[in-house]
Amino acid sequence: MNRLARRFLYILLAIATVLAIGTVGFTVIDHFSPFDAFYMTLTTMTTVGYSEIHPLSHAGRVFNSFIIVFGVTTLFVAIGTMTQTIIEREFGDTLAQRRNKRMIDNLKDHFIICGYGRVGRGAADELQHAGVPFVVVDIDPERVERAVLAGMLAVAADSTRDETLRRVGVTRARGLVAALATDADNLFVLLSAKGLNPKIFAAARAAEEGAEEKMRRAGADAVFAPYALTGHRLAQSLLRPHVVQFLDFTTHDIGMDIAIEQVRVGEASEMVGRSIRDMQIGREVGVIVMAIRKHDGRMVFNPPADTAVEGGDYLIAMGRQENLGRLEALLTEPDRR
Repeated sequence: MNRLARRFLYILLAIATVLAIGTVGFTVIDHFSPFDAFYMTLTTMTTVGYSEIHPLSHAGRVFNSFIIVFGVTTLFVAIGTMTQTIIEREFGDTLAQRRNKRMIDNLKDHFIICGYGRVGRGAADELQHAGVPFVVVDIDPERVERAVLAGMLAVAADSTRDETLRRVGVTRARGLVAALATDADNLFVLLSAKGLNPKIFAAARAAEEGAEEKMRRAGADAVFAPYALTGHRLAQSLLRPHVVQFLDFTTHDIGMDIAIEQVRVGEASEMVGRSIRDMQIGREVGVIVMAIRKHDGRMVFNPPADTAVEGGDYLIAMGRQENLGRLEALLTEPDRR
């Protein structure tokens, strides 16, 4: 049952309940016939103003006072609800579009997902789970409706066009996912997005062999081939099942508050120049530093305890969410000396 049908059902139930209570009440209190009791209740609810069908006792007048208050209120609410429903049906699409436009105009440092197919849905679900702002763009209205029903901000438009990307705030966006059906469309998206915002981080889906290099030349910061990744993962599950289980543990929500996060070391942080041993990250913060991406691009795996961190480095750490938050606060806190 859709929302409109439920709304009318609730209205009918509310009116029928008041009519039933009034009919029974007048029948029991002043011994009206069932039809007279029903008619008395109806004229009271609709404020028609006819005189009483039969003289009411003191108890009957008290009961009628309650019918006036609750019955008239129920009827007015029902009329208001039906009016709202009619307006929504007539102007709902326009109002929704304006609301979406206002929400998109207020977005900043958000992500854009171009394409809401299987890959795009997976990316959108992950961003939604992370609680970061993002907008979905797909040319198929049914997919857009599906995204909206999932609680996402979505627009039905062609994401390969510059005006569409401007509409969803590409110049203010932090990152973009190109997950359209063809490599050609994804290349168009990359060229348009990087042309409008050269600083945006762009991740793209590549379906065909050889497309990865073209997408990187078009400006993609990360390119993923779903079919190649799936085949590699299947083989790894046969050869190294425990490794795959560990990766699933760290990258999927399995009901435990554990995650892998990248935490940037601020240039003004008091931790700059200190080693992992000096910071006591494992003992004091309760996280495991798995790697450090140095500010010059080098990746240091399983860094020794005497490894010093510098401003602009990223620590790849695993731990509970609250401990990762403490680590971020520690590494971004400015030096008070």
